[in-house]
Amino acid sequence: MSDPTPRPGTGITTPRPEKPLLQVRDLRVRYRNAGRPFEAVAGVDLTVGVGETLGLVGESGCGKSTVARAVARLEDNASGSIVFDGQEVSRHRGRALKPYRRRVGMVFQDPIASLNPRRTVRDIIATPLILTGEREAGVVDERVRELADMVGLHRTMLERRPHEMSGGQCQRVSIARALACLPDLLLCDEVVSALDVSIQAQVLNLLMDIREGQRLAMLFISHDLAVVRQLSDRVAVMYLGTLCEDAPVDELFERPAHPYTRALLASVPGQSHRRGDQAPLSGDLPSPVTPPSGCRFRTRCPLAQRVCATQAPDVVEVRPGHRVACHFPTADV
Repeated sequence: MSDPTPRPGTGITTPRPEKPLLQVRDLRVRYRNAGRPFEAVAGVDLTVGVGETLGLVGESGCGKSTVARAVARLEDNASGSIVFDGQEVSRHRGRALKPYRRRVGMVFQDPIASLNPRRTVRDIIATPLILTGEREAGVVDERVRELADMVGLHRTMLERRPHEMSGGQCQRVSIARALACLPDLLLCDEVVSALDVSIQAQVLNLLMDIREGQRLAMLFISHDLAVVRQLSDRVAVMYLGTLCEDAPVDELFERPAHPYTRALLASVPGQSHRRGDQAPLSGDLPSPVTPPSGCRFRTRCPLAQRVCATQAPDVVEVRPGHRVACHFPTADV
């Protein structure tokens, strides 16, 4: 296993699995606010291996969903490198993107708003098949029935429309749609945050079953650390457009090295901590339009010193496969 040299101050280069499926390098997404340009994602690096689940966590507004949309090639303002199964896809446009989109599915946060209210469930699930060239009605219908069975939807629901179904049922439809073309990678953007707790567990169990049955890789985005721990193999922590820490899931939860990660974990009710006197996170997330100089977390960090205001931290490896972008990593606590 080879590890590239991280670029100082741009985020974390995650440890590369033996067989990487997705490699994202220096991902940047730029917008304008009142005519002023800013970076919502400012140099993010990610690697997801075949069959691996990478959890991406952070507060609302840190850029997690923007990363997923950029990886799915739904953002026109993105730059950087996106390599999928050895092929650079970041500069593909139009028809050239079709093979990539067959292999990458996406499930969105709002299960009802992400579905066309005028279409039946049968039509919604069939749409990716038709758009990618499958025209034989019998083949499409059989695949739709298979997908309904896979996600636990009774076949009688195929004639319903989204407003006739619950949020949990609609999310199962979204998952079936995302799986229609047998993808290798599933992008899950806060897929259970809009659901009741009991329904969340059902959907998470469904995703785990699908992942194991199909050796499906996932980029699983959530602000819920308990959910991320349940589903992920590795976890990357994002703050204000950059990555601050990346580690195997148990390593990150038991020995967090970045003050931001430690503060997030300290905010989880009932979580057992061996992290000194780290207090839960306080203060508001700064605006990405005017981010702090140096380390972006310094305005909320209990360890901040003068160097944090003048210099973005280099990435250090505090343990094999455990990287952190911090001037004063605390993994020894």
